[in-house]
Amino acid sequence: MSQETKSTDFIRQIIDHDLSIGKNQGRVHTRFPPEPNGYLHIGHAKSICLNFGIAADYGGKCNLRFDDTNPETEETEYVEGIMDDVRWLGFEWDGEVKYASDIFDQLYEFALKLIRDGKAYVCDLTAAEVGQYRGPWSEPGQDSPYRNRSVEENLDLFERMKNGEFPDGSRTLRAKIDMAASNMNLRDPAMYRIRHAHHHRTGDKWCIYPTYDWTHGQTDSLEGITHSICTLEFEQHRPLYDWFVENLGIHHPQQIEFARLNLTNTVMSKRRLLELVRGGNVAGWDDPRMPTIVGLRRRGYTPESIRNFCARIGVTKANSLTEYGVLEQEIREHLNKTATRVMAVLDPLRVVIENYPAGEFENREFINNPEDPEAGTRQVPFGRELFIERSDFMENPPKGYFRLVPGGEVRLRYGYFIKCNEVIKDPQTGEVVELRCTYDPETSGGKAPDGRKVKGTIHWVSANHAVDAEVRLYEALLLDPPENPSPERDWKEDLNPNSLVVVKGAKLEPVLATATMSDRYQFERLGYFCLDKSATESQLVFNRTVTLKDSWAKEQKKNA
Repeated sequence: MSQETKSTDFIRQIIDHDLSIGKNQGRVHTRFPPEPNGYLHIGHAKSICLNFGIAADYGGKCNLRFDDTNPETEETEYVEGIMDDVRWLGFEWDGEVKYASDIFDQLYEFALKLIRDGKAYVCDLTAAEVGQYRGPWSEPGQDSPYRNRSVEENLDLFERMKNGEFPDGSRTLRAKIDMAASNMNLRDPAMYRIRHAHHHRTGDKWCIYPTYDWTHGQTDSLEGITHSICTLEFEQHRPLYDWFVENLGIHHPQQIEFARLNLTNTVMSKRRLLELVRGGNVAGWDDPRMPTIVGLRRRGYTPESIRNFCARIGVTKANSLTEYGVLEQEIREHLNKTATRVMAVLDPLRVVIENYPAGEFENREFINNPEDPEAGTRQVPFGRELFIERSDFMENPPKGYFRLVPGGEVRLRYGYFIKCNEVIKDPQTGEVVELRCTYDPETSGGKAPDGRKVKGTIHWVSANHAVDAEVRLYEALLLDPPENPSPERDWKEDLNPNSLVVVKGAKLEPVLATATMSDRYQFERLGYFCLDKSATESQLVFNRTVTLKDSWAKEQKKNA
């Protein structure tokens, strides 16, 4: 699936049925509710595309809401970054951005109602003691000794919790549901905990904060959400969310769970991504090795490629593992149609064409993209001195090597046939430093008038016009883990030591001196590249988005 298409997944089938019976008065209203405790990754992109895509398909609405109930880990930086990610992917939310903190006062009133109805109580057990009282899944739990406090005592203690009279962790407000429930989430879950912490939006107004489980259903309800789409880990929480809205007597959104994205050779956990950032294993949230949306964007991925990827993998109820190569193939397909072809030499070897006039140059016409007739052509300078890739010359080549060899002939891309006549070496190291060649001026069109053939075509850059650059070559963040790893094994042992290789002294054709951050290029024979945000006028820096073929994955399987 290389085109963005309307899916017919099981969630849309549920919505189709709801609309056919007139449920929700024909409304479709979804939401994307991230917690602002880090930057979004490719897994969140799947949820963004799903929720906003459904709203678009049915002429409905999709909210962007921040579930900001944990002040100790949340920052305004993440809020702004998430908003930028959603817009960059091509979506716009309905109305103003919403926050769980917008309804902290209403959640407090809801909690008072449950207390007055005898369905919530203040508990003095520590977190460890709560775990002991809940017991194992296979056995019923025990009631908290504070479970039967009077309504009046609970109201008094809860107000004093709000007023800051008690230290952190000393008390919680818990729902009174069923300590014998087979679903552990129904064993009197916490609704509020004491945290004397500054909140990025409400400041120091609150020293009690609602738990995610207490907030989730009520925010959906108050926003009028019709279909609350979550990943599968929330399936066991759905009975709790249902209990809350039913006992409050408020609008009941329908929760539907789908399998989250699991991707090979990378990290799909905010906690682990934060660990990499804080540990200095990567250069930040937008390091191009990261699966974050900002990282993929910096690496050169396009919104279209990510949307197409999300459409390709689809939406199911079954957990699965997607090969990283599927994501890479989407960006290849998109850039193959849109990226300008240019020439770049990463490991330059100087070539002197001895029979070409010194000091003279000519322009060769290059097609910018053979897949796009509207892309046009450009002029590329050609002269006496060129750079070619060092790997495109061998003194003692193996069988099947069709590039430049002593006494051999190759075709220059959009240029002439050249023949290697002499190899110049460094007298100290023996390294090849220069090739002396001749060209055949009769082969300007890429063919010889006498009919002789060459099997190799190589790219090149004019030495007198080349621009210098640093080029960063990226591979997968993680190697394939060993079979049956020890539970004590540190996952960071699988970090790929070659996930970033920095190449200095690359030589690029002159058009790249004016590259912008939005431009995408195919460096012929080398892969797809984009300008990095660290580039300056005096120091160009390019990132490899992806190779031309999935050679890295093949190499990993060969070495396995």
